[in-house]
Amino acid sequence: QVQLVESGGGLVQPGGSLRLSCAASGSIFSIVAMSWYRQAPGKQRELVAGITRDGTTYADSVKGRFTISRPNNKNTVYLQMNSLKPEDTAIYYCNLDRGYDVYWGQGTQVTVSS
Repeated sequence: QVQLVESGGGLVQPGGSLRLSCAASGSIFSIVAMSWYRQAPGKQRELVAGITRDGTTYADSVKGRFTISRPNNKNTVYLQMNSLKPEDTAIYYCNLDRGYDVYWGQGTQVTVSS
């Protein structure tokens, strides 16, 4: 079993920054990818950013503003979010993929509003 605990969400003004963290514990071996997804009210959950040993991937809407990192391929993944916009408002979920199973965090709310 794997447990994912997210933190770092909150309320921020447009143009501001937040950094989300996701700490994994438990059977955290054979990790293929760690990712951040988000889900806004009335919308489907979407991939925001992902990281594997081969590199990173980003949604077009966040390229140049968000950065995903996983220092030393350890058990914590970060999402640095800069130049935040109201349309970034959503619940952000951490995802861990071991190839044969997938785990989700409980989600952290990010609200961008003046």
